[in-house]
Amino acid sequence: MNPADVYDATSAKHARALSHPTRHRLLLELGEGAATVSQLTNRLLINKGNVAHHLAVLVAAGLVAKGPTRTVRGGTEQYYVRPARVIKFEGGPDNATLFAMMSNLANEIAGDKEALLNHRILRLTKPQAAALTQHLDKLVHALEPASDRDQRYGVVVSVYRHGRTR
Repeated sequence: MNPADVYDATSAKHARALSHPTRHRLLLELGEGAATVSQLTNRLLINKGNVAHHLAVLVAAGLVAKGPTRTVRGGTEQYYVRPARVIKFEGGPDNATLFAMMSNLANEIAGDKEALLNHRILRLTKPQAAALTQHLDKLVHALEPASDRDQRYGVVVSVYRHGRTR
């Protein structure tokens, strides 16, 4: 993956901005390209005020940028875009960022009766775990997107040390 495709969002300001599930939903939706507040409102079924508020938080943190504008029926529509295809973030204080992301994912997975969720605990050496992590990451990032007319799918991949607590 090209380093320009990855945005480093590991600071405290990023963690605060990413501590709400709606902001993760907005980032996922913007992964498809530029969108206006109205478009995001219609796609996510959230009211305009909430979308505008959460976008403002993401813009202030640098996680979303104002893109091009377009004149429509005498008004101007502002488009918003992500700074990169991949946004790298950490759990943040009390893991609020991770919990917000997982809350959003849990709702999406629970809403799809055909979703595959396979959770296994394996005994691996550190080199095996590193190799598995690298393989899965490469597999997911090597997939070429289908056309805009095809169904969107979410893919969640994680390799973590089971039973570790802080």
